[in-house]
Amino acid sequence: MRLSVIGTGYVGLVAAVCFADLGHDVIGVDRDAERIRALQAGRSPIFEPGLEELLARGAERKRLRFTTDTAEAVRESEVIFITVGTPSLESGDADVTAVAAVAETIAESLRDYRLIVEKSTVPVRTGERIRDQIQLLTGGTVPFDIASNPEFTREGSAIYDFMHPDRIVIGVQSERAERLLREVYRPFDCPLLVANLATAELIKHASNAFLAMKISYINAVANVCERVGADVRMVAEGMGHDDRIGRAFLNAGVGYGGSCFPKDVAAFVRIAHEAGYEFRLLEEVARVNETQRDLLVRHLKDALWVLANRIVTVFGLAYKPNTDDMRDAPSVPVIERLVREGAQVRACDPVAEANARRLLPDIAYYADPYEAARGSDAVVLMTEWDEFRKVDLARLREIVRRPVLIDGRNLFDPEQARALGFHYVGMGR
Repeated sequence: MRLSVIGTGYVGLVAAVCFADLGHDVIGVDRDAERIRALQAGRSPIFEPGLEELLARGAERKRLRFTTDTAEAVRESEVIFITVGTPSLESGDADVTAVAAVAETIAESLRDYRLIVEKSTVPVRTGERIRDQIQLLTGGTVPFDIASNPEFTREGSAIYDFMHPDRIVIGVQSERAERLLREVYRPFDCPLLVANLATAELIKHASNAFLAMKISYINAVANVCERVGADVRMVAEGMGHDDRIGRAFLNAGVGYGGSCFPKDVAAFVRIAHEAGYEFRLLEEVARVNETQRDLLVRHLKDALWVLANRIVTVFGLAYKPNTDDMRDAPSVPVIERLVREGAQVRACDPVAEANARRLLPDIAYYADPYEAARGSDAVVLMTEWDEFRKVDLARLREIVRRPVLIDGRNLFDPEQARALGFHYVGMGR
């Protein structure tokens, strides 16, 4: 089929290269000319394992191309996916300005039937608003359908998640739209759930908010564990063997970040509020998440007494491993506080340094974790990259000034660290 994907961020670019690899003819669209030039040259503007390989393969097979011309993509596509960003406003609402702008551009270019699919994470009823605006702009003279097709990929494993989905959700208003989307996803062997627009939109918010709730729940449990002498990792293991609960997303630490969970929790709270329901449970999920950063800093201050003039090395900057995404990364507020209190911060991350420098320009960056830690008063683990999992703690102990190890992701073995002489503090251990 002939598809276009408008917006080449994490969601859109992954969708474009994967659709092309499945045999569809795909046009990727973005208004950022520099980004499009990079993609046309085969360079990915984001780090995602496997992405550049699919980018090259799509171009080689002539099934994937990129342009800044949305009108061209609309003319040449049967199905148009909207994958532009919907960041949070200060109110917690999702900013759908980019979605509205794309809808207007599509309306100006419509000449005959198209299926327009919202794949960005959007507030419920966004699909209806897109439909109403396009009808207003076209005067109802051109047939089209609106559908919702939320994505459930995880940064760092997005290619695998797209190609091996546990379910596909589509929200449609007509048999024609359902038939087209079934054809788009025909290569997949997984449940395909067909719902109305509002239900499909809400499934995405409800899913992400529930996963965020699991993380905040285990972090709250970790705070109890610290007070009673229990190990939260064993608690999570004991819980996870219950099939009704599961082990996934029960890893205590400094909390969730990224482009989805913080934004989607806040947006779901606002959606519920506008519908007349106060979602206090999710408000507490967000509050617990924020306090985990404060807890880590408190552990650090307890070990060092004062932060002024202390050298603190931070292992990991991205909000999770296998991505360079710094959006709502827990490392940012932690480091900003350390700097405000006079600490000299060094940082090491395998791929996120370039993005981190724009947010944290006043710290020192190192490519090698041992060089970053040499002479430090404390090492703080913020992201559980495999590179840090493989760190030789004995070597680390020899080169630091003070043997303080604050493990914000419970990556290291406490007994080993303490046996080597570290003042080790995990989260809920």
